[in-house]
Amino acid sequence: MTSTASTESHPAEPVAGSAAGPVVGPAAKAVTEHAAEPVAEPVAEPVTAGSRRPGYVVADPTARRRAGLLRRHRDFRMLWIGETANKYGSAVTGLALPLIAVSTLHASTFQVGLLGAAGWLPWLLIGLPAGVWVDRLRARPIMLTATAISLVLYATVPLAALAGTLTLWHLLAVALLAGAAGVFFQTAYTAYLPQLLDPADQPEGNAKLHGSASAAGIVGLGSGGLIAQLAGPVNGLLANTATFLLSLWCTARIGHHETGRADRPRRALRKEIGEGLRLLGSDVWFRTFTLFGAASNLVLTGYQSLLVVFLIREVGIAEGTVGLLVGLASTGGIVGAAFARRIAARLGTSRAMLMLELFLPALTVLIPLTGRGLGLAWYLIGGFGASAGVVAGNVIKSTFQQRYCPPELLGRLSASGAVLNFGSIPLGAVLAGFLGTELGVRPAMWLMTIGVPLAALILWCSPMRRVRELPTERRPLDTAGQPATLVCAG
Repeated sequence: MTSTASTESHPAEPVAGSAAGPVVGPAAKAVTEHAAEPVAEPVAEPVTAGSRRPGYVVADPTARRRAGLLRRHRDFRMLWIGETANKYGSAVTGLALPLIAVSTLHASTFQVGLLGAAGWLPWLLIGLPAGVWVDRLRARPIMLTATAISLVLYATVPLAALAGTLTLWHLLAVALLAGAAGVFFQTAYTAYLPQLLDPADQPEGNAKLHGSASAAGIVGLGSGGLIAQLAGPVNGLLANTATFLLSLWCTARIGHHETGRADRPRRALRKEIGEGLRLLGSDVWFRTFTLFGAASNLVLTGYQSLLVVFLIREVGIAEGTVGLLVGLASTGGIVGAAFARRIAARLGTSRAMLMLELFLPALTVLIPLTGRGLGLAWYLIGGFGASAGVVAGNVIKSTFQQRYCPPELLGRLSASGAVLNFGSIPLGAVLAGFLGTELGVRPAMWLMTIGVPLAALILWCSPMRRVRELPTERRPLDTAGQPATLVCAG
């Protein structure tokens, strides 16, 4: 929920077929990632103290199955705590920025749409080279640098407000630059997790990360709305200081030693970008998820970028209530993360994806019916369904990508897909702002939410409808080290 797929502009839930997918949450801060095959988790071989994963010492396979991942894997625990803190601060930011624009700077509907677009525009501008650089460098230093930059940028907003110099251009600049930092963070994070966890642990790891991100988002939205009501929306950004510092500390304490990349041959930047694009275009599964993610993010971001304006100006509810409502609707993400693996085990990963991404998010068409009093239930039902479907889909699709993509191409695949997936986000925000200005906010909400189930028809028309399971074997490389061309049977 948007995936994603951010947040410091890196999705709380990163988008289809790549590191990212459809976005769900205020100001399109949650984004869809892509995973799969969490069915029967095979028992991995015991890992000894001399393995490549420090802090991951297990006596035997049965002990590994009994102990939870957070208990037995220190490095994953540090990553999980840091990411949960980061997502909390990002949720506060995702609500605070549009609230500041609406209530403090009295921004127009179109300007609020531009603010939502600014955070995702960097994916179009630097997404492709970022994937190459992540594959060339170590991921953890990139994550640390990106988090530190976002911390400094968000801290300038309350300082400018205190000095009486805060403007809409300042907010747009912060959203744009923090979005650029988010491009590197999200791409590095997607490439880092498979190094940290064994394949057998990746479904559980993805489920825990997505579930905690949803929970942190709910708490962040609720507390952000309360802070906005009691002390003003600008003070909501102060929560980012402590949460981003905690995220930095936890990420810095991860003991896992990444495999060296200095000895990998470096070719021209354009050629390495082309490898990621060829992999994306030649594989039917990556191609399907990417097209679906781009279409879904366009409409999901569209209605989310109007949500604050819609609830405050059209429905007429208080600023503090906005965070509470969005937080309640986002509990669907916790439910989706909790049940994703069970649904996939029962139905098969491919069929589960169809059900989760087609039927549950279709409830968003109820959101424009929202009114005061009992009419708020329409938003809660629609938002809950969208959150549950998108987050559960993220858990399945993330594991699929991590298992299926060649590790040496994961950064480039993630960035190549994210350019299309996240690149549609600013377009959706600008389109929604334009429609809201020309037609009115409620008619624009109708157009955007109706597009959600229509986007999911891309999955229905793909080979997913004819198979029970997504592929589980690693996609091969040819003898030259390039992605082999595969043809989907059926």
